[in-house]
Amino acid sequence: MKHLIVVDNPKNWDFEISNVDVVAAKSYLMDEAYSKLKRIKVYNLCKSYRYQSLGYYVSLLALARGHTPIPNILTIQDLKTPALVRIVSDELNRLIQKSFASIQSDEFTLSIYFGKNLAKKYDSLSRRLFQEFRAPFLRALFQRKEGEWILRSIRTIPADEILQEHRDFAVEKAQEYFKKGNRTISKKDYRYDLAILVNTKEEFPPSDSKSLQKFIKAAENIGFYTEMITREDYSRINEFDALFIRETTSVNHHTYRFARRAMAEGLTVIDDPESILRCTNKVYLTELLGINDIPTPQTIIINPDNALDALQKLGLPCILKQPDSSFSQGVVKAKTEEEFITWTDQLFEKSDLLIAQSFIPTDYDWRIGILNNRPIYACRYHMARNHWQIYKRTGDGKTQSGNSDTVRIEEVPPDVLKHALKAASLIGNGLYGVDLKEREGNVYVIEINDNPSIDSGLEDSILKDQLYDLIMAEFMRRIDEKKSMGVK
Repeated sequence: MKHLIVVDNPKNWDFEISNVDVVAAKSYLMDEAYSKLKRIKVYNLCKSYRYQSLGYYVSLLALARGHTPIPNILTIQDLKTPALVRIVSDELNRLIQKSFASIQSDEFTLSIYFGKNLAKKYDSLSRRLFQEFRAPFLRALFQRKEGEWILRSIRTIPADEILQEHRDFAVEKAQEYFKKGNRTISKKDYRYDLAILVNTKEEFPPSDSKSLQKFIKAAENIGFYTEMITREDYSRINEFDALFIRETTSVNHHTYRFARRAMAEGLTVIDDPESILRCTNKVYLTELLGINDIPTPQTIIINPDNALDALQKLGLPCILKQPDSSFSQGVVKAKTEEEFITWTDQLFEKSDLLIAQSFIPTDYDWRIGILNNRPIYACRYHMARNHWQIYKRTGDGKTQSGNSDTVRIEEVPPDVLKHALKAASLIGNGLYGVDLKEREGNVYVIEINDNPSIDSGLEDSILKDQLYDLIMAEFMRRIDEKKSMGVK
């Protein structure tokens, strides 16, 4: 992707940055040649981003042209809104407090050049702020109030306001950033760019390394340039046309922020943020399935006041679930009243509400994979040996799992398929994995996963490469549909 720096007047630009063109804002806006350029990243370094100023229109028209503006219009608007600037996540707040713990004064100004500061000890905070407010040069003001540091304001720094003693450093960091940002792409004319968000350190990722490579191959075969990204690439989201999240999702987590940011930037996203919100909270799912007459095990939402009442209604043994549990973590079986009290006391420390559910023993759970309201695979996940769950955690910290087998869609019991499709339709039209139990002729929906497992040799054992083709084709269809409607 080619880099283009846009400034008010190139004659006043005295930064020497190799292999990067510098152009006047008026030329970029009015010269038809620039509107026809493809795969351009536009660094908008105009002095003002005031509404309807030249700087404002550079980012606005870059967006319309399919270029990648930095900062984009969303960032420009966020920087103008003090209330938004001061709303920071718990993770960022902890980083702020840690970074300034040793500072004695009550005010501190941080200058950020492409995510870096002259003092290396502030690099983590600088990089995080650059991810949130993506502009090449930033200046953040922090104030200490009642013992806690607060981000008071953050704004862009015009090039002529960079301190003289910072100028060499700013140029150096710009050079490093541009060099790092130049991706090597084959001569094939890719139609769109796809990012796949992964976490190589995750214990149970939604897709193993072999299946990820199959996704990449399927994507490239139909015209996607594909790149695997990590949480460190948050600031690069608007370089892509689509985001595929292949990391276990959670609301209070960077995966949700990625999905939100990508949607705001106009990307096609799976998992979309609404699906993450709906699927990752079992309290929400319990209410949703109940009011839509989806069969589930007898389920009660409990709080510390009514917990023992639920015990009387459900009997023993029963299942207790944290609302955001996954991979059998935060899910326990109480066999006695004493265990019930002990477990609820522990789980209520993390959530004001819990799920209590009748225990339905089965040898396996069904998993129906659904994409855009169509079933694309079906699996049976068997319980771990001598255990009531698919995953069994041993005392030495290891995890055992039961066997799995894949079944042709046409061989799935009709009621299992019917209830899976109805349940998924309540969430949206994304990629979901619906878990169900089948016992004595009855079918029960257990949960809906927004980020279902697709591993090589398991979920793909029936369709093989066609499974990956189906998912990538759906990404392409959605992007094409947006483009035909004039949406970026």
